[in-house]
Amino acid sequence: MSKGYVVPIGGAEEKMRDPAILKRFAKLCGGRGARIAIIPTASQLRETGDKYVRVFEDLGVRHATTLSFEARRDTQDPEALEILEQADGVFLTGGNQLRLSTHIGGTPVAEVLRRRNLEEGLHVAGTSAGASYLSEHMIAHGDDGPTPLGDMVTLAPGLGLSRQLIIDQHFRQRDRLGRLLTALAYNPTHIGVGLDEDTAAFIGPDDALEVVGSGAITVVDPSELEFSSIDQAQRGEPVSILGVRLHVLVQGGRFHIRTREARPGRGGFQS
Repeated sequence: MSKGYVVPIGGAEEKMRDPAILKRFAKLCGGRGARIAIIPTASQLRETGDKYVRVFEDLGVRHATTLSFEARRDTQDPEALEILEQADGVFLTGGNQLRLSTHIGGTPVAEVLRRRNLEEGLHVAGTSAGASYLSEHMIAHGDDGPTPLGDMVTLAPGLGLSRQLIIDQHFRQRDRLGRLLTALAYNPTHIGVGLDEDTAAFIGPDDALEVVGSGAITVVDPSELEFSSIDQAQRGEPVSILGVRLHVLVQGGRFHIRTREARPGRGGFQS
């Protein structure tokens, strides 16, 4: 079986009136017959997992289950691991992404998610904190603002479902361009993906990203970076970055991660 989709969502996705993103994810996983496991570990609110179970059930999904990994020892539970082995999709909720990296990182749960997404077609989505955790290099903390600054962002290991992207969320709403640029100055081989709220990137096995939702996705491509002063910048000092490419994509827009091509609509890419 081919690789599954990876679906980072910028947070605050519509859940009631027109839940286009969650509906698309449920359909991708198999619709009514889908088995979707919700992991609310990032949230400290007890009702978060059950809330998403109800949302997916309202969308017609008959098998939605919440798995609360509140401590690392919980990730070794055989029943929970079996649910993940049988799932068609896994949904990581919002909250604090460091709870995901410290509770799940390096555990059997992380191994199952990586293996099944890569080899068995498991689709994995995450919203807000859950979105950040999907990439290999995760933004753990950072300051808001449009200008990259020395020591503006702290990175930590993520789940690693994408090794080419650095993902940020609530992007336009919280003015996070500066911290994404700073993260890319540290890692110029990666691509920055800034997700507005109620906006998702559906990233397929062919490495093509498609925008779904009411906002925009800001793609920052530093592959032609000419100069960065990140190595010289002191704490809080502006960083000079020359030669990055920036794309703003809305509903139906596409970006090919491997070729770095952007398209404004649903047109495909040449292989």
